[in-house]
Amino acid sequence: MSSARFPGGPRRGRVALVAFAALTGAVLAGCSTEGSGDAAATFSNRATPPATENFSGEPPSPMASAAESMKAEVKASASAAEASASARASAFEESVSDATERTRQEYKEQLDAAEGQGNAMSEVGLTGKPLSETNGVRAHVVNIRNRTDATASYAVQVDFFDADGKVVETRIVGAQDLAPDERAQPLAISRKPVEPPLTAKIVKAQRY
Repeated sequence: MSSARFPGGPRRGRVALVAFAALTGAVLAGCSTEGSGDAAATFSNRATPPATENFSGEPPSPMASAAESMKAEVKASASAAEASASARASAFEESVSDATERTRQEYKEQLDAAEGQGNAMSEVGLTGKPLSETNGVRAHVVNIRNRTDATASYAVQVDFFDADGKVVETRIVGAQDLAPDERAQPLAISRKPVEPPLTAKIVKAQRY
């Protein structure tokens, strides 16, 4: 290449060519680097975690959520079973009992006024009835016998106990104007489901 194209002579021409080549290489290297960066970038389809800065407390674990759901289902099932048992008991009691609300209140007042277990525990007893005879309702026959020589009425309290000995239900029944040695057999009907089992016991009986 002649010195006419590169003022200053052949030496300056060579220096200019070297500088131009270096600059061109740098530019190409820069383009290659940018291209490599674009090619290396990849698209990720992973879900972005939710922002938690506005959450309070700890989110429930899957196990805790399942446990709470199961508790709610058990509670709802138990409530439905109790409501069903209560409805059946009411229907059965209406079909077999001649006691009125007035007489039930009278029996309760007599028991509330009684001392201790009352004066007629020796004149009463309790017998269970098969579920097949009560439309699946827990019921006990309260056997009352007037062992005195005068006409008398009776009020009897029956408590139902769970497996831990806790009273879960109380029923009050009675009989009116029994002649000497006359018997009566009112029913103490539980409104609780037949499961779990309960134990029935006469806890107070008053003759008046």
